Amino acid sequence: MFKGSIVAIVTPFKNGKFDEKAFKSLIEWHISEGTDGIVPCGTTGESATLDYEEHYRVIEVTVKTVKGRIPVIAGTGANSTDETIMITKKAKQLGADAALLVTPYYNKPTQEGLYRHYKKVAEAVNIPQILYNVPGRTAVNMLPSTVERLAEIKNIVGIKEATGDMKQVSEVIRLCGNRMTVLSGDDFTTLPLLALGGKGVISVSANVAPRDVSAMCNAWEQGDIVRARKLHFKLEPLNFAMFIETNPIPAKTALSMMGKIQEEFKLPLCQMSDDNKEKLRKILINQGVLKK
Repeated sequence: MFKGSIVAIVTPFKNGKFDEKAFKSLIEWHISEGTDGIVPCGTTGESATLDYEEHYRVIEVTVKTVKGRIPVIAGTGANSTDETIMITKKAKQLGADAALLVTPYYNKPTQEGLYRHYKKVAEAVNIPQILYNVPGRTAVNMLPSTVERLAEIKNIVGIKEATGDMKQVSEVIRLCGNRMTVLSGDDFTTLPLLALGGKGVISVSANVAPRDVSAMCNAWEQGDIVRARKLHFKLEPLNFAMFIETNPIPAKTALSMMGKIQEEFKLPLCQMSDDNKEKLRKILINQGVLKK
């Protein structure tokens, strides 16, 4: 169910409010470009600064716009287990197909704490759940041995691995086998992760180049390794550009340049520096995303 190019979609704003019209247009564009799934309210969707009402509305609009055409994996993780359960229950009620659960951030739980957190959420909400390991954001690394324990829980079905450590990804796949769908959480690792047995990517770059990210995943699945590799190298400058400042600043700036959303963020995120904006513009032109 969860494979290929899954976009960690941005949340557009206009005059400080969720821009539902622009968001719906983005979703339709993604579906027409071949995106295989959508993650609303992930890190790229500025989930950390959305209030509950906004968070739930973004999920609701996603579900209603997608209309079952592709999976909707709602970001519902928090650093409190009770809060995570509350948000995940609401996402299920709103019709999400699955939940993406980031490891609790800032409080730095132990491996046993991580296990108990995810176990309790899985027991409380009967919805497919995807773990999200991103130590660079959360200050805690969920080890392969912990993922292996969690793979025994029926509705924990996958993990988004954003360590950038292919040795760790390899160990997760070795230990969990078919019990756990492994998805890349870093665009630059998507192709090597697919080669190890992963199933796809929850992508930032797909916000800007959905057709190419989807085509790379499809090429690999169809056994066209040469084409997959070619697309990987084509996407590398864009993968780099998406992180020249804190995600999702570059992605939203690029989409603004493309005329798809307003260049607007929730503080403490803010507009990109002029120098980096010019670097981004040149990369987008070279990628064929923008005209000169």
